[in-house]
Amino acid sequence: MRNVLDTVLTSRWLWLLARLLLAVVFVSSGLAKLLAYEASLAEMRSAGLHPDWLFNIATAVTLLGGSVLILLDRALWLGSGALAVFLALTIVVVHRFWALPADQAQPALFWALEHLSLIGGLMAAAIAGHLRKRLLAV
Repeated sequence: MRNVLDTVLTSRWLWLLARLLLAVVFVSSGLAKLLAYEASLAEMRSAGLHPDWLFNIATAVTLLGGSVLILLDRALWLGSGALAVFLALTIVVVHRFWALPADQAQPALFWALEHLSLIGGLMAAAIAGHLRKRLLAV
């Protein structure tokens, strides 16, 4: 049983699947920033981000660029780090549950907690990617 578990947990297909599942939220959001451009600009304006077009493009580049690094397993730590910083900044700038009226605070808190969970997943992916490269080098 242990050999089967080792085989599955060290397999290339499971590592690819994990990276795909982690990146899907960032890829879809990044594409939405480009494909639903006007709606994304309105989103930036509602968050108080000006110039809206610059923040929208920077967001799309961060989301898609970080995702590509994760999916290609190249500088995975950099892609994960960029996306983690992006999520942390989103909590501070957009999901400021501590500063919102009660009816808006709870949804913002849930978004912030979701972002924190994703940050943990990105950290785990960076650690796993680093250790995986070390194991395969032996």
